[in-house]
Amino acid sequence: MRIPVFLLAATLVAATPGALAQTRELSATGQSLDKIVAVVNEGVVLQSEVDGQVALIMARLREQGGQMPPERVIRQQVLERLVLQEIQLQRAKRLGVTVSDEMLNNALRDVARRNNVPFDQMPTLLAAQGMDYASYRDDMRREMTLTMLRQRDVLPRIYVSPRELEQALERESSQADLNAEYDVSHILLSLPESATADEIAVVESRAGEIYRRAVAGEDFGQLALSFSQAQSALERGKLGWRRPSQLPQFIAEEVAKLEPGQVSRPMRTPTGFHLVRLDGERGGDAPMMVEQVRARHILLRPTEVQDDATTRQRLVDLRRRILDGEDFAALASVTSEDPGSATQGGDLGWTGPGTFVPQFEQALNELEEGEISEPFRTQFGWHIVQLMGKRVYDQSDEVRRQRVFAALREGKVDEETELWLRRLRDDAYVEYR
Repeated sequence: MRIPVFLLAATLVAATPGALAQTRELSATGQSLDKIVAVVNEGVVLQSEVDGQVALIMARLREQGGQMPPERVIRQQVLERLVLQEIQLQRAKRLGVTVSDEMLNNALRDVARRNNVPFDQMPTLLAAQGMDYASYRDDMRREMTLTMLRQRDVLPRIYVSPRELEQALERESSQADLNAEYDVSHILLSLPESATADEIAVVESRAGEIYRRAVAGEDFGQLALSFSQAQSALERGKLGWRRPSQLPQFIAEEVAKLEPGQVSRPMRTPTGFHLVRLDGERGGDAPMMVEQVRARHILLRPTEVQDDATTRQRLVDLRRRILDGEDFAALASVTSEDPGSATQGGDLGWTGPGTFVPQFEQALNELEEGEISEPFRTQFGWHIVQLMGKRVYDQSDEVRRQRVFAALREGKVDEETELWLRRLRDDAYVEYR
């Protein structure tokens, strides 16, 4: 059983003040063991880190097949990614963003469970694949730290206004396939926040040249590896399958105009110039029909002076009174101890599967329409419930609204993350050696 590994997780070290002055560690014979290739604020990136990541990525690219980019291109991409990771890890340390051993172990247990592997056998299985368990834990802790930092810094910046949501819903409503998905690749040529007109012109010209090469038939993934400054560069620019609302709006609008295989013209945004390629499309919505029930109940809770038997008997008496003609809603409003439904005469409204605890759902499932259950117990107390009706309901609108809202937030994450990383990079001291 193969356990997922964070292939792109950088093997970073916490630098000491003395490490900045030490540019090379030598063996007794004078052979270079390692060296610093970049100073990043108070930290460093080592040659061994770059070499290790380059080896992993080159191996992965070989497995994928296709033309290999020059190693120097991969090395430069890896170095930039390691620099950015070091900057983020330093910020996480300053802010006290840490991953506890308990959080890490829970994440590792989840990895083991998803791979049907006993947790205590992970070290052995990793060793059989040539991986060190301690290093694997360090990589995962590092990735979790970066994720927590981005959740702290990026997600609070993202706001979806009611108007944006309504506009997105209108756009989807006008499409034949409401659940259409696009397989998208992306190239970003970034611009500094205070770029001059000359700098903008240079990057725009380079974007135009990349567009011409892509249209002429050059592999878009190779171009992304060679030129893109987005976080997806080492994945050949692949963003994967996304719904339109999961993409930044300017990309979604452009992709909708493309046929599979086509490349967009360069697009300018605050982060730089973007090109996208539509690799494929799929989708189509079907109505989301669910069986719903409408029920009302009376809840009584046992107390120190009213035990289970007494509480149950009270409900037996109430059920008999209802069967003899008294109004269920009236009795529920004065006797039920469920504050959420008592004021509604015990009415729980229309609900779908999974709304109630299993004992309650089982009692409902055994009733005919209009029938009242015998008293039964759940974790909340003793109940009687009446099944008022059943229907098959199209939940598409509610589910679609929730999906579009979540997708709008997700679609803003990539662009906001790029802006955030650019600001961190611009504020950092980086010296290449």
